[in-house]
Amino acid sequence: MVTAIIGKAHYRTELITSGKTLIADEPEDLGGTNTGPAPGEFLLMSLASCTAITIRMYADRKQIPLEQVRVEVAMEKNDFKTTLTRELYFEGELTAEDRARLLEIAEKCPVHKTLNNPIQIETKIAQL
Repeated sequence: MVTAIIGKAHYRTELITSGKTLIADEPEDLGGTNTGPAPGEFLLMSLASCTAITIRMYADRKQIPLEQVRVEVAMEKNDFKTTLTRELYFEGELTAEDRARLLEIAEKCPVHKTLNNPIQIETKIAQL
């Protein structure tokens, strides 16, 4: 579970999960104070970090000589569709087969699977 708490500060929000606190905010040009990533950036960070971790775990388990993986995720939105573009950069003495397999593994990261399936959000008002 994640808890978001916002007071009167525009639009600085504390995010609390697993005993850790992060800050979300909006950029100054949108009225925020730019003290943390914007909410949409957390979505991109979730996909990027899950992809990197999934690839690292697989490479370690299969002893693929992957020195480093960098994952870049960008988002483009219009009235009809949101497109996330993910680019993978691999460092290491990898074969073409290694690279192809790591690309397949990227598609299996849990956040990727979640975002590719229908998502339903149920919202209710709770008592404090």
